[in-house]
Amino acid sequence: MRLRPLANLAPFLTIAIGLGAVLSQGCAAPLRHVDRFPDYPVGFIERGMASWYGPGFHGKKTANGERYDMYALTAAHRTLPLGSVVVVHSLTSGRHVTVRINDRGPFAKGRILDLSLAGAQALGMTGNGTDQVELRVVRYDPRPEGMGALRVQVGSFADLHNARTLVARIRRDFADGYIVHTDFPEGRRYRVQIGRFLVESDAQKASASLDRMFQLQSFVVRDDR
Repeated sequence: MRLRPLANLAPFLTIAIGLGAVLSQGCAAPLRHVDRFPDYPVGFIERGMASWYGPGFHGKKTANGERYDMYALTAAHRTLPLGSVVVVHSLTSGRHVTVRINDRGPFAKGRILDLSLAGAQALGMTGNGTDQVELRVVRYDPRPEGMGALRVQVGSFADLHNARTLVARIRRDFADGYIVHTDFPEGRRYRVQIGRFLVESDAQKASASLDRMFQLQSFVVRDDR
């Protein structure tokens, strides 16, 4: 789903002045090949938990402006550039499917991919709802406007007040926190995000530092606005 800015709650700082200066000492377990962003090579590999999304989102706009078709072979990823084509292998069943990244998600810690219903059926994972997978990028059809910046999402709330409370807490150390809202079938969610990065390894380090400082479970997302 496409993210829309709700409010700029503080002047935006550059990485060198803001997050980059404070978070440079953070450490995280980066995904393989992330240091090769932003040129984005074919061959990127990632392992983790995949889920799927279906009827509640069918027909709604995806992050690249298309209408979500749960019967098409597509998927959502938090950071891979839209237009990436990936082969997804199930590490439990051995099945594989090729899908195109056209949306953002999953917005849950510990998951790396949200498959369409068709993609999930191809892997035989609709019954369990999730599956351990390995994805490999085999092609990239670049967008004319290029790739969006990487940001760290530190929280997501159904209540705007709770999102504002977290922003106020984070702003004691980082002045560039802000809120974006996303509409889902079950209602609106308010997401607190921080920073602007061009290289994913830098964003992952920032995420690890924020988790350590504020006892969060943050993760990196790509902003396609």
